Amino acid sequence: MRVTVIQTEVDGAAPYGERVAAVCAQVAACRGADLVSLPELWATGYFAFDDYAATAEPLDGPTRSALSAAAQAAGVHLHGGSIVERDAAGRLFNTSLLFGPDGRLLQTYRKVHLFGYGSREVSLLSAGSAVGAGPTPLGTVGLSTCYDLRFPELYRLQVDSGAELFLVAAAWPSARAAHWQLLLRARALENQSFLVACGAAGRQAGVPLSGRSAVVDPWGEVLAEAGDSAQTLTVELDLGEVARARKDFPALADRRLPRLER
Repeated sequence: MRVTVIQTEVDGAAPYGERVAAVCAQVAACRGADLVSLPELWATGYFAFDDYAATAEPLDGPTRSALSAAAQAAGVHLHGGSIVERDAAGRLFNTSLLFGPDGRLLQTYRKVHLFGYGSREVSLLSAGSAVGAGPTPLGTVGLSTCYDLRFPELYRLQVDSGAELFLVAAAWPSARAAHWQLLLRARALENQSFLVACGAAGRQAGVPLSGRSAVVDPWGEVLAEAGDSAQTLTVELDLGEVARARKDFPALADRRLPRLER
């Protein structure tokens, strides 16, 4: 399986529609890949909190349509990063989208863990409540977003749903880049799964972002890693390695849920 990770920078000077069109053109050019991945809120900018309401749209809005068309043009599965979704009740969510090569929307995931440390996300958005994992033609895929990485129980639930591949969209600050790198390896290793993480790069609202998108194998080895500016990674994966790792070192089969005694 050929995976392409497109680490983008948000051009805050460009109109929103132009940002969407530019990134979708990059996706459409990725013919030959099996999976393409984008960062968290790549069109709005995670730290552009004042723009959340203005760029929010329903799941059947124009950004979904543009991503769907790009996936179909390239003939790829597309993890479209995330968008600001507005539901019928007017609530806003940080929502990830996964498309098939025919442009069909296969999965959505509303970010469960909203960040509050120096961030307005937690006050502007509603938290999701469902695990984002399910079967696809690629295998069983789990979706998560940025701050979710700090909560290993989410990934255990995805593994319990059969996940073999974690797709992570992020806009991780460079001040905690070392945490990002450690957590990516930990989530892959402890769950014996591949992990593809696409982070935003550059600066947003004065906040420098780490970038450092990465692909990690089920043994916790980093197969490829980007720098801190706009960059594209392409990596070949064999998802059969997940089953081999779990057979050769069956740690997941030894899981126990101890009882809490008071």
